Amino acid sequence: MFVLAPLPYAHDALEPVISARTLHHHHEKHHGGYVKALNALLDAVEIVPDTLEGVIAAASKSRNRVLFNNAAQTRNHAFFWDAMTAAPAPPAGDLAAAITAQMGGMAALKTEFVAAGVAQFGSGWVWLVSDAGGGLAITVSHDAQDWQGETASTPLIVCDVWEHAYYLDHQEDRKGFLEAWFDALPNWEFASRQYAAAQGQGQKWKHPAAVALTAA
Repeated sequence: MFVLAPLPYAHDALEPVISARTLHHHHEKHHGGYVKALNALLDAVEIVPDTLEGVIAAASKSRNRVLFNNAAQTRNHAFFWDAMTAAPAPPAGDLAAAITAQMGGMAALKTEFVAAGVAQFGSGWVWLVSDAGGGLAITVSHDAQDWQGETASTPLIVCDVWEHAYYLDHQEDRKGFLEAWFDALPNWEFASRQYAAAQGQGQKWKHPAAVALTAA
């Protein structure tokens, strides 16, 4: 079975952009609900889980949309928590150089990232990704879909633009949420590790493996 991992920071650590109230609901209720449903679905279809990535691939291949949605949302949320930090620092090293060279700097990256998130119609996610050659791109995904689409890109950061991610704190102001989020919460150290891993230097982020049930 898969378990809901604790957050890598306190529930009030991301305030004022994301309140403790929102984080409790988002992590325990929404993310936790996906994990609970995922495990129930795996029992029902008698799939023995190994990696969440494997479950997502199998669900996609078999067109089991309910299983795919719960597995993919479990992974998307786990990545989202790790892609944020309570102690942000600006990008450095190769990633900083790539942002300057390819995106025109942090201000331009923010403008494009926020615009992509605002333009996402309905629920979904906005991502900064890298390909194996170090190329950067901003992409959006709908509902439970992940960052990949038809490519083999590697996610660096992501912001959740489902309404439950921001509505308690920002109401309908998705743009204001995205702007505040980009300024304060991305974990650029994590993004730098992902950027290096995309080019074969280190391991890419993976969802924690399933945990075997122990006999009583």
